[in-house]
Amino acid sequence: MSAIRTARKIIKSILSREQMDGDGARVYRSIGTHQLRNLDPFLMLDEFDVKAPAGFPDHPHRGFETVTYMLEGEFLHEDFKGHKGRIGPGDLQWMSAARGIVHSEIPATNSRAHGLQLWVNLSSKDKMAEPNYQEYPASKVTRVSPEEGIDIKVIAGESYGAKSPVMTRTPTMYIDVKLAKGKTMEQVIPKEYVGFIYTISGTAMFGADKQKAEAHHTLVMDENGGTFIPVESLSDDCHFVIIAGKPIREPIVQYGPFVMNTQQEIYKAFHDYDRGTNGFEGAPGWTSSIRDRWA
Repeated sequence: MSAIRTARKIIKSILSREQMDGDGARVYRSIGTHQLRNLDPFLMLDEFDVKAPAGFPDHPHRGFETVTYMLEGEFLHEDFKGHKGRIGPGDLQWMSAARGIVHSEIPATNSRAHGLQLWVNLSSKDKMAEPNYQEYPASKVTRVSPEEGIDIKVIAGESYGAKSPVMTRTPTMYIDVKLAKGKTMEQVIPKEYVGFIYTISGTAMFGADKQKAEAHHTLVMDENGGTFIPVESLSDDCHFVIIAGKPIREPIVQYGPFVMNTQQEIYKAFHDYDRGTNGFEGAPGWTSSIRDRWA
């Protein structure tokens, strides 16, 4: 007997409006606004569109992971432990800040730097784990093209039998899709996952209810146990990401770059950061070498 397949519906559509963040950086914030504060296990999704001297200079994180996926241009990255590098078009950096990271992210050149940054929450058992990086150049990001006019990059999880090598502490799938006009695709999603779609360009119809959406929209899927999301492109420049994950279902207390389970843990994060303890050793007084690159 074959398993019953049920298409998910779109239950909420939110237009992201341009706002400023970091040091003069322009972002379209998807999750992380008053309209959609978070979507467990996701805390934030920004589509950033930055040009030097704007950027995201030295700042800390604790309690979650940041996923930076470049669409165009290049970013420089450097943290307080000496880890540094360059992220170019199609490159992926999955950074688990966990107990503590202080880092800087700024454009590498005078050209446009355009990409997505997703914040994925960590469960209480993982929030104070050791930080780590998973970095993949564009050539190593898993790709699949089921037919002409359908191009998929598997950032995390699986699509059309192609699996990403990325290990996710919080079970997560992250699929980048480009469709030619008139093309259709179906992305399988585990029943227990909470998910959404963010549209980057073009127009398409999403979900069982064929919700039409253009660029910069966040489309939240229902949680009624659907097993896939169908999409039909209405334009040749249709580009979107499908993101879903297993809810953690723990209290979320967030203050800026720190995301913990209790207010007391937030106070502790600030204390550790200020004193340079419990994962923030070396943080006080640290300044990245790239911070003033465009000063």
